[in-house]
Amino acid sequence: MKKIFFLFAFLISLPLFAQEDAWVFLTDKPDSATYLAAPLTMLSQRALDRRIRQSIVLDSKDVPVDAVYYSQVKNATGITVLAKSKWLNAIHVQGTQVDINNLKSFSFVDTIEFANNGLNAKRRVTQGSSNTKNKNKFAEVSTSFDYGTAENQITMLKGDYLHQEGFTGTGMQIAVIDAGFPNVNTLAAFKRLRDNDQILGGYDFVNRSPSFYGGHNHGTNVLSDIGGYIEGQFVGTAPDASFYLFRTEDAANEVPLEESLWVEAAEKADSLGVDVINTSLGYTTFDNASYNYSYADMDGNTAFISRGAEIGASRGMILVNAAGNSGNDSWKYMGAPADAAAVFTVGAVNAAGTIASFSSFGPTADNRIKPDVLAQGQSVYVISHTSGNPITSNGTSFSSPVMTGVVACFWQAFPSLTSTQIMQRIRESADRYSDPNDQYGYGIPNFETAYAAVLNVDKEHFMRSTTIYPNPINNSFSIQTNTNDLSGLSIQIYNILGKKVYEERYLKSKTIYVSGLVSGIYILKIMNETQQKTIKLVKR
Repeated sequence: MKKIFFLFAFLISLPLFAQEDAWVFLTDKPDSATYLAAPLTMLSQRALDRRIRQSIVLDSKDVPVDAVYYSQVKNATGITVLAKSKWLNAIHVQGTQVDINNLKSFSFVDTIEFANNGLNAKRRVTQGSSNTKNKNKFAEVSTSFDYGTAENQITMLKGDYLHQEGFTGTGMQIAVIDAGFPNVNTLAAFKRLRDNDQILGGYDFVNRSPSFYGGHNHGTNVLSDIGGYIEGQFVGTAPDASFYLFRTEDAANEVPLEESLWVEAAEKADSLGVDVINTSLGYTTFDNASYNYSYADMDGNTAFISRGAEIGASRGMILVNAAGNSGNDSWKYMGAPADAAAVFTVGAVNAAGTIASFSSFGPTADNRIKPDVLAQGQSVYVISHTSGNPITSNGTSFSSPVMTGVVACFWQAFPSLTSTQIMQRIRESADRYSDPNDQYGYGIPNFETAYAAVLNVDKEHFMRSTTIYPNPINNSFSIQTNTNDLSGLSIQIYNILGKKVYEERYLKSKTIYVSGLVSGIYILKIMNETQQKTIKLVKR
């Protein structure tokens, strides 16, 4: 997690011919109907399945930025296009103030938001100045090199209980959005991921390159806390999960473009069907102080990256984000996108469960509780990107991935729950849920307690053993269970657009006859009073 300093800056009018960053927001997407009628042109089947499981309907935010609009902006005089976002229907451009404002002549341009002006005037404050340079963006301090073990950081959360129950991340997909992943392709600590094809792919958005095993080592350290494995020495919190590795952070610079690149990566993760995103990054200050955010901007609705994160969460993913390492600084608050309401923000404690003094504070500017929860981030073990051995380090950068892995295991245990339900169950299990505060949030979760609270184990075993046969089907199928008692069992069938096309409540027979379904892929939900199971159904 970047160390965030709050820089006060005088409002200075920039020269009209200086290069500036801006987001150009477009009016519409003319091809929306065409894309929505063919969802596989926008999203993978896995992404569609995730939407259907959570009853999330596709909308225009899923449709790409219009190619004609994009081309006209790209070819405009004096304009350099740096990024784009389908979720926000925006294009990130660079140019002079005059050239950027000239884009308003296009009828399809709705608004233009300059990075040094934002959504509102509250971003600029004039209470003095500071020229503090952010020299260590991640506040990552390796305090010792030790043989070590990851036991404490897992057992603190009762992640070991989930592992013992067989939930180690299998079938879950996690995107790590960070500053780089050097040596992940060679270190022995990641050999298990490589050998089992658990690294599904990645991309370097900074260099626009498919080669993602470069950049800053921060991402390597972060990944290790989720998926690293050295027999007898170190285990990540979700060692059997699969991963996409996206580099969006340019460690040498702090520029608004990094926000746009993060949104692009989150959109890509969504389209691939990723379940959980870990981000150990945050933004408040930039190399050009005129772009800095104020605390008033930490409302979840101002920063471009926070607006993107909100949309990402609405697509059914869980976005886990480090709270920040500014607890000891004059700027003590979380950064963006940790301020977003739908983001699961993680602060840091030490091995004894006591708050780490560097862990950033809430609340958000609109007075919401942040962080959401806590995990070990002080003297936490990570894998060294050079030696490949466990070492200790500090930062919410690492409490976030420690939490991410256990979240993925918990969701693996209860795939019928929505992303929102999963996060709330975790909050409710935390030790300060009834008395949260501005640095602890809701406290340290107990995933064993959360697991027990979700459902009766016997009923869960019943749902696990329930399936259908045959599949693919013609006009009928049978429900296969380990009991003849249907106990209020019901079914629903949805098409790939999320529309319910069939429902039968309180089944009286295990054989179901379905008519009127055209050939294709559907999602079948089998439900009892407390649980549901989702099965992909193919109609011949």
